Amino acid sequence: MADKKEDTQTWPELAIGLYDKLTGRGAEISYEFEDFELEVPSKVGSGAEYAKWKMNGTLRIRTRDDA
Repeated sequence: MADKKEDTQTWPELAIGLYDKLTGRGAEISYEFEDFELEVPSKVGSGAEYAKWKMNGTLRIRTRDDA
């Protein structure tokens, strides 16, 4: 039976996965937002409550590996 790749279940898992993919590659992701609204779930699955985030400006994610 093949190993099943599990889905991301938490925000920290998402951040770790993103870091693992980008580290050591000199990667930078840049997003620009203008009156952007995002509803962020409190948990995975049904019954989640949502927080509304409003964004204006630039969000940059940079990675660096000091190893």
